Amino acid sequence: MVEDGGVPTPPAEELDPGYRVALLDWIACAIGGANERASRSARAAADGLSGRVLAAATAGHVLDFDDTYAPGLAHLSAPTAPAALLVAAELDATAGDALAAYAAGFEAMGALARASHPALYERGFHPTAVCGTVGSAVASALLLGEESSDHVEVATRLALVQAGGLRRAFGSDAKSLQVGAAAAAGVTAARLAAAGASASEDLATGPGGFEEAFGASYPSSHAGASVKDNWIKAYPCCLQTHSAIEAAWAGRERVARGNAALTVTVHPRARQAAPYDDVLDGLQAKFSIPYTVAYTLLRGPPSDPRNFRAVDDEARALARERIRISEDVTMPENGAALGQEGTEIARVDAATGSPARPMSEDELTRKLDLLGASHLAGALDDLAVSARELVALWNPQSAGGPPFANA
Repeated sequence: MVEDGGVPTPPAEELDPGYRVALLDWIACAIGGANERASRSARAAADGLSGRVLAAATAGHVLDFDDTYAPGLAHLSAPTAPAALLVAAELDATAGDALAAYAAGFEAMGALARASHPALYERGFHPTAVCGTVGSAVASALLLGEESSDHVEVATRLALVQAGGLRRAFGSDAKSLQVGAAAAAGVTAARLAAAGASASEDLATGPGGFEEAFGASYPSSHAGASVKDNWIKAYPCCLQTHSAIEAAWAGRERVARGNAALTVTVHPRARQAAPYDDVLDGLQAKFSIPYTVAYTLLRGPPSDPRNFRAVDDEARALARERIRISEDVTMPENGAALGQEGTEIARVDAATGSPARPMSEDELTRKLDLLGASHLAGALDDLAVSARELVALWNPQSAGGPPFANA
């Protein structure tokens, strides 16, 4: 607990260690994604604190390598981490303050995403962008305001009026940019609440409010332990491709040669998330089950972000010519089965990085290395340091100027 920062109990030192893992993972993803086209565009447009949050959030999500909460199909760190880190740095708060605010925003966003799943997805919304405004607002409000539920609730309602984001953006720069916009909107909402703005008390549940407009459900409480169901992603692509990738790798030696078709069976939600078949660029490839399966069969699992710099022509041809998708509502949302000529070759219900199969310390270290972020090891060991020291870990030489930096 800090005396003046408005961060709730429990103190950062007593939080589930999963928050530190996820926050460090997000910072690494932001470093790795700093030079992507969407990140460069966001930095060029950044103006003031909210602009810097937008730029950082875009960089952290652009590789689609950041942690994902499967029960709500949302990236909970993507909007909350940059908000907590940059607001804490702006206030010269500690790393512990930032972590505690991040954890609160993480859980608020997780509760909303969980309560609104699958309704948001089925209506074409992007849950990370829609619910991310709330996660960012809660994290920011706890740092900016007094320790009062009224302040946080007003910030949350002001965030809801800015909520938006579409699944159709998947496979383009718009996906990461709309997450960046959600993070920035939450910070703005918290600042407005701190300045005394108000919002209708029934904005979430009343006529014409959030629930009615989005077809969603607003939770009665933001309490929970979403972090225990959080995935640390092993592959820099859509979560709904991960089990298909691992099924392809497990079954590769049983795949018959020739032209016989391969069938990948997935839950219909996986097809909503990963709709591309014949891909045109690396961004679309991240959201293609046929392509990621074909790539794995030919080259091995695509665990390095560089695997998606361009489309592999041989993998694209294999995906187009031999790989078919079958939908089965009885499959786990995040599972996949690989079959050929009516015979199941391999099945994966929970891929590496899931709560059921968490990444090992060696795998987490390798991920930092792949993202050019090996210097982050141990960065959250001392929570008494200034949050500014955390944001200074951004490498300006690789990023062309850190979006975490104060303007």
